[in-house]
Amino acid sequence: MVDDDPDVLFSMSTTLESCGFVVDSFSSPDIAIERFKPHYYDLLLLDIKMPEMTGFELYDEINKMDPRVRVIFITAFEVYYDALKEIYPDLVPTSFIQKPISNDDLIGRIKRELNK
Repeated sequence: MVDDDPDVLFSMSTTLESCGFVVDSFSSPDIAIERFKPHYYDLLLLDIKMPEMTGFELYDEINKMDPRVRVIFITAFEVYYDALKEIYPDLVPTSFIQKPISNDDLIGRIKRELNK
């Protein structure tokens, strides 16, 4: 999980860990890239808007190291799917979580993504 907001990072990581998920969390995309382990992670949770690079740019870098890894983008903003589909044609609307999200909805979305 990568999010530049330490409160969101802590809250979501704690929630996921309490439900049995193993979570590596990073507040910096650069550190996430540096510590990324190809063929280790099942799912990435990436904030879209971060100061150093966007979640999309981070995904592009990680995808070069491990093209099989799945992603859910996290955003506090409205997602403009049509514009994003032009840039990322393989993304589907379920690849996004809009903040705020309840813990139950977060867990449900992650489980659905992992069970695809």
